[in-house]
Amino acid sequence: MTDDELEAKLGDRDYYRPPAKFVGQANASDPAIYDQFDEFPEGFEAYAELLDWDEYWDETFDGSNPPFFEWFVGGKLNASYNCVDRHLDERGDQTALLWESEDTDERRRIAYQDLYREINEVAAALKDLGVEEDDVVTLHMPMLPELPITMLACARIGAPHSEVFAGFSADALATRIDDTESDIVVTVDGYYRRGEFLHHKQKADQAVEMAETDVDDVLVWTRHGPENLHEEAEMEDGRDILAEELLEDFQGARVDPVSRDAEDPLFLMYTSGTTGKPKGCQHRTGGYLAYATGTSKYVLDIKPEDTYWCAADIGWITGHSYIVYGPLSLGTTSVMREGAPDAPHKGVIWEMAERYDVDIFHTSPTAVRMFMKWGEEIVENYDFDFRHLTTVGEPIQPEVWEWYYEHIGGEDAVIVDTWWQTETGGHLITNLPALKDMKPGSAGIPCPGIEAGLVDDQGEEIEPATGQAGNLVIKRPWPGMLQTVYGDDERFIETYWEDFSDTESSDWSDWNYKAGDGAVHETDGYFRILGRLDDVMNVAGHRIGTMELESAAAEVSDVAEAAVAAREHDQKGEVPDVYVTVREGVEESDGVRSAIYEAIEDEIGAFARPANVIFVDELPKTRSGKIMRRLLEEISNDESLGNTSTLRDPSVPEQIREKVHGE
Repeated sequence: MTDDELEAKLGDRDYYRPPAKFVGQANASDPAIYDQFDEFPEGFEAYAELLDWDEYWDETFDGSNPPFFEWFVGGKLNASYNCVDRHLDERGDQTALLWESEDTDERRRIAYQDLYREINEVAAALKDLGVEEDDVVTLHMPMLPELPITMLACARIGAPHSEVFAGFSADALATRIDDTESDIVVTVDGYYRRGEFLHHKQKADQAVEMAETDVDDVLVWTRHGPENLHEEAEMEDGRDILAEELLEDFQGARVDPVSRDAEDPLFLMYTSGTTGKPKGCQHRTGGYLAYATGTSKYVLDIKPEDTYWCAADIGWITGHSYIVYGPLSLGTTSVMREGAPDAPHKGVIWEMAERYDVDIFHTSPTAVRMFMKWGEEIVENYDFDFRHLTTVGEPIQPEVWEWYYEHIGGEDAVIVDTWWQTETGGHLITNLPALKDMKPGSAGIPCPGIEAGLVDDQGEEIEPATGQAGNLVIKRPWPGMLQTVYGDDERFIETYWEDFSDTESSDWSDWNYKAGDGAVHETDGYFRILGRLDDVMNVAGHRIGTMELESAAAEVSDVAEAAVAAREHDQKGEVPDVYVTVREGVEESDGVRSAIYEAIEDEIGAFARPANVIFVDELPKTRSGKIMRRLLEEISNDESLGNTSTLRDPSVPEQIREKVHGE
């Protein structure tokens, strides 16, 4: 151990310095990069210049109509071309995607030239089905190579895609179909999870029946080929089309990439809100792709010669930005995997990391806690060597960070914790890994060009670097930010801008993006994220609105009222507890409880299944009738109760606590 390493480990235990061998090879090793990006908005041109443009932009940033900001105005490009075509001359034979199933003998290596061929064929097939520029194509796909292929085929023809996480239910899929009025759905007959071949197409079948929108075509990929369709899957004549059979007509087809305006939408990604209806975050082509590419290069330190593995699901924004668009735009080799992280055994992640000599590993604190539970002896059986580790999705606890650093990083890899959101398109608060010391439990400092701050509940700015907690706001626009909430500009303003902006002002600098998270800006300038301030919980990296859960529970006819509280969980971060009152004349029973579990799984998905359904005589309410979910959360987490003086009946929380904890 060098003197510097010893000092880093012992002299100041709160910080860890990036290893010298990492700093020497980093994409961002010059601190002047921060100064470069302080030139607003010109600094962000460095990200845009990583792309190939059909026409260069006339204006880097147009803030004349806040908060509907525009980036790289007048520029034209195609995301599919940037992710695939432009790499063919130098890296056509290089592997773009390494894919494995739970059956680790089932593997695919897809070179950039193969990816190009398959994307073109799918693009031609979509056009044959009548998909035109600006039509929204809804995807409901698991982690199969056909998912990024279809996404990039949509991008090629200028059709925004809306990928719905495969774990979401038919009802959730139908809601998203209706919001976009999408008349085409792309799905698959089945996929594997913990050794079981799940029937997936049934969700699309049910969703199409439930949706008010007339869906003309359901394009069905098959997991084992058209001749081996999932035994429970049925094809509806005139609507369902087997993808592989359709593609037979387009072998070798070539489709010219559509030159898209930088402000044309690239995709929609739905996220939970404090009302029952999910928000369709609309992301633009130029600014989003530039930001995803730039942060992939400088935060994740991705190089074309790397093997990179983001273990997220493409059904979430992390998979869009940091499996598909960012890494492929940089021309690297990415790993994808179908299935559960402990199937067929608990060491399969590290087995794959060894097999492919993975350089960069990107996962969630939820997953790291799971690895901790399984024990370091699992890890010790495999020979891998990461130079860069990333965490995403929620704050990572210091003790979890330390375990990750020691047992996965071998104490010689950098760890980069990241704060960002579906809405932001890419990382906003995190350290450039070669330039700042690592601090367990802290997200770090704002990315180059990002100006973050804290305000109190009245919108008054909190003095920076004072260790005080407040509402996190982003004070300056950035290219990766969402354009709007799809079809609902008013909700866009109300959700993200209204609380902490002067909405009467036409000066963009008077508008502050409301993150909805609390944070502490510590005296060293690092931000520590405290988590959501609204009624959204983070379950194993999945954001779920309490209103969505409550609405699903209320669908059970025996339920009078339901309120959801987030309970801390050592592996998943948070899990939902559902507090329920039943209708007059209904008995509290396991049957009612089971019906609530089933309703939530049906409407949202199995991943949202509550940890507990708790029957109560009355919910804690204010005199005006508002349910005090904060008190229920304190009960779920066995914390001391806060102020109950505003309650209609202050004795209710204690009655519930006694029922839950027997005290």
